Amino acid sequence: MDKGRLLRTTGTVIAAAGLLLSGCTSGGPAPHASASSGGAATGSGTGAGTAAAQPAPAPAALRRYYEQKLKWRDCGVPGFQCATMKAPLDYANPGSGQEVELAVARKKATGPGKRLGSLVVNPGGPGGSGIGYLQAYAGIGYPAPVRARYDMVSVDPRGVARSSPIECLTGPRMDAYTQVDQTPDDAAEQARLVEAFKEFAKGCEERSRRVLPHVSTVEAARDLDVLRAVLGDEKLTYVGASYGTLLGATYADLFPGRAGRLVLDGAMDPSRTAIELNRDQTAGFETAFRSFARDCAKQPDCPLGRGTPEQVAQRLKDFFRKLDAQPVPTGEAARPLGEALATTGVIAALYDETAWPQLREAITQAMDGDGAGLLALADSYYEREPDGKYANLMYANAAVNCLDQPPAFAGPEAVAAAVPSFEKASPVFGAGFAWASLNCTYWPAKATGTARRLEAKGAAPIVVVGTVRDPATPYRWAESLAGQLDSGVLLTYDGDGHTAYGRGSDCIDSAINRYLLEGTPPADGKKC
Repeated sequence: MDKGRLLRTTGTVIAAAGLLLSGCTSGGPAPHASASSGGAATGSGTGAGTAAAQPAPAPAALRRYYEQKLKWRDCGVPGFQCATMKAPLDYANPGSGQEVELAVARKKATGPGKRLGSLVVNPGGPGGSGIGYLQAYAGIGYPAPVRARYDMVSVDPRGVARSSPIECLTGPRMDAYTQVDQTPDDAAEQARLVEAFKEFAKGCEERSRRVLPHVSTVEAARDLDVLRAVLGDEKLTYVGASYGTLLGATYADLFPGRAGRLVLDGAMDPSRTAIELNRDQTAGFETAFRSFARDCAKQPDCPLGRGTPEQVAQRLKDFFRKLDAQPVPTGEAARPLGEALATTGVIAALYDETAWPQLREAITQAMDGDGAGLLALADSYYEREPDGKYANLMYANAAVNCLDQPPAFAGPEAVAAAVPSFEKASPVFGAGFAWASLNCTYWPAKATGTARRLEAKGAAPIVVVGTVRDPATPYRWAESLAGQLDSGVLLTYDGDGHTAYGRGSDCIDSAINRYLLEGTPPADGKKC
């Protein structure tokens, strides 16, 4: 469920660490913080070679957080250290005494070469574990010259994983939630879907009442500035993927004078409203599916046959309809493969073109009456463990998205009216994405943000990376964000999959590595 509110990130999709969801989600942050309320920098100046705004000192009410000392300890993972950082629960009232504890991890620079400070990485989501991403991918898989010069650092954002995590449903209730029909055919099915969203929201409120109103992107960005300070860095050096681009752009907009070398890979567009983001992402998955369909039709094992992408898509849609009427066994009696889980499984594999062979095999098996393969793909998307426990990814994802922007729709009638426009964007996935966009309608915490442009006036050059056939963050979002940012530089990857850095393009990797190591951004508009 919630497919229209997730944006996955980099890494391997099904097998290992990465592919963290990051939804078609949240829009822009709340209005700028002033130096008195949040420590935002002031001043002007743009582009390379221009003096950036000078950071203002931390406000007195926040000084205890900015001046805290991290106590590093062994993580239990060789080469990594962990610590706990404190931040105010509510930045508007930092003297209340209420705090959140944020989990931080690092892997120190390996050398040789002069240490350049800390490189903070974020895998997206919202809801992706930064520490999990660091330990399983970035801290060991980023280019060696980058790891040699930087301490590799990440934090689980507030509400995520080890950092005051949002909790909503038990494992069995989440199992039931993921199976609810997201393409309702009548009023009764609509009512069941609405009830599922209400139950999800109620569970979050009951289990996470204290932190639920305080997990917005703006608050997470302010946490990043506290992290920058306690790490001892004058400016933030940062690589954010997918939703992590919104977090990084928000940081730069709040603290332009403290923004150092920022890479925003798989960019979101903060100026788009929730309904626009969801519809854009629907079209993005259609683009990715067509790319898969063209490739599938050339393969001898394609279960969807030969023909045009439209013909392949129609066969998949017909198969989904069959599953809607009659789910197939998966080996788990309580979790047969119906339309909802099958759709999620397909979507999971579209994030990374290396998963296409696995997707062909899983669809073939499902058409032969064995849904285990597509169920496994769906479980990877939801971060469900074999023991039936779920990571809190989906819970944090909804919580952040529903704070960052008002709901896409006021109710089921509005969704029904919008379904045709979503189906135009994607005949296969459109209806499901439209109905998934209803999830914030019943959210217990009122939205604190809204869609708006982020300009980050006075920041140093910010590299925005867009992949032409990215399913989760359509390429035009990267074009838009690079144009909004006062010092934005657009770097384009003409390829498939979600995000570009570290995914096999020497051209992309060389351009980003040079920027991180030497401070020289690629030429604006460079294509790889």
